[in-house]
Amino acid sequence: MAEQENAPEILPELSQSATRLKRDKLERVPYDHTGKHPGKRWAQSALDIMFELGNQAIFRKWEADPLPEAQGGVIYVATHINGLVDPMVITRVQKKRVISLGRHDLMTRPVIGWWARRFGSQPVLRRAEIEAGITDAEFARYINDRGMLTVASCLAAGNSAVVMPEGKSHQDSRLHALRTGSSRSALAAASIAAEKGLSAPVVQPVGLHWRTHHWLRTDHYVEFGEPIPIPETHSPEDRAKLVDGEWVEPSHDDTIEMRTRIFEALSPLTPDAPDWETYRAWKLIAHLGANKADSPLKNLADEVHAARHVRESIGSDANNSMIEEAKEAAEILHKNDLYATSLAPNNRLARKSPSEHLAGLFGMLLMLASLPITLLSSGPQWGLAKFMAEGSDEGLDSRTSYFMLAAMFSPVFFWPPIALIGTLLIAGPSLTITSLWTFILLVLSFYIEAWICIRGLDLWSDSRTASRRANLSRTEDGARLDELLDSITSRLGALK
Repeated sequence: MAEQENAPEILPELSQSATRLKRDKLERVPYDHTGKHPGKRWAQSALDIMFELGNQAIFRKWEADPLPEAQGGVIYVATHINGLVDPMVITRVQKKRVISLGRHDLMTRPVIGWWARRFGSQPVLRRAEIEAGITDAEFARYINDRGMLTVASCLAAGNSAVVMPEGKSHQDSRLHALRTGSSRSALAAASIAAEKGLSAPVVQPVGLHWRTHHWLRTDHYVEFGEPIPIPETHSPEDRAKLVDGEWVEPSHDDTIEMRTRIFEALSPLTPDAPDWETYRAWKLIAHLGANKADSPLKNLADEVHAARHVRESIGSDANNSMIEEAKEAAEILHKNDLYATSLAPNNRLARKSPSEHLAGLFGMLLMLASLPITLLSSGPQWGLAKFMAEGSDEGLDSRTSYFMLAAMFSPVFFWPPIALIGTLLIAGPSLTITSLWTFILLVLSFYIEAWICIRGLDLWSDSRTASRRANLSRTEDGARLDELLDSITSRLGALK
């Protein structure tokens, strides 16, 4: 199992947005140390709906484990490779009111920041900002202590928090070294709950899994590990100070021990592979083994658990010829934009069927039919999202974040004014029941047409995937792939 001490200790590269410190706005971010949530309830309800719309737009299929029962507060922790999408997919499947810690500029941006502050999010100033001279250590400590005590107080009161304990977003296939913020907040929350006689909070490790995380219309799976109890480590005097609104640091040893427990519980829920090539090889072997046993993997959750079994059984030994063959085969698929799911039960590339061709044509017709309304209602924001995603210095993970935001904010900022203009043109300027129903029906039509267009895109994409399978099978790479698949399959009997 991976250890915290051996995990990459790499400070994040600061984006332009992260270098813009808006001190006054950070000082005005709402906080509360009594246990009352600093956000607005209507904002939580609105974001729940917006998250659902964002999820439907950027993902094709999604799964989640049953949510573990928890009497007290819950700190959800996960690796962080998919930008704002990571907290979104966790938040939408849990039941408690959420408070979050996030990068300082997410609280001060014009649109996202307005929502983040009303959601109750708390800013964090990282060591990277301090070392870059963006802020001084004293102000960073003030903001961070204030935010962590707010989060701890909310957790003690039975709310939940979504925290990315690595303190940054990255693109690696294994967990980076964790910062101490989540551990310190967890220990403080447990002490506050004990002082107030409330149910103890827990840390909930979360595995976030994707087919390809930076692709639109991919699949995702939210996995829940075993909850981690949080010990009470503060003295009675320090517990009283925390309840009175004074941040008291837990001891260094207790913090490091808690951080280590979180790391050891969370790391196995990540790919935990030396690189993405190896992880794709594990997934390919998992599919080959399942097909050979006449029990094909049905969904992403099955694939994740089967690949984990491969990881634990044969690992990533560079001297293992089967792993090396699987990496080569998986890369042939990957460079042709294909997954291991492209294999038929006989462990050959699935043939393109006439139904897939017809489905592609039908998908094209759906897109063309819905295009006039979809372009008017959703075209501008999706065009802006594409422009920002391709021009951003935030990293690969920001790509889906921008499209998620476009889908989330369409019903709030884009559809109503467009529907209002349409209502004025159709029903006239007078306010009547007819104009009200016209407005409602226009907004509803925007959603329906967007759904039809996306569904058409899925059908067309399926047809294109089938064509790529067929094209690959007729090439030298396709012949080499068959050779590799035969070699790997012949040796899978040793995989138990």
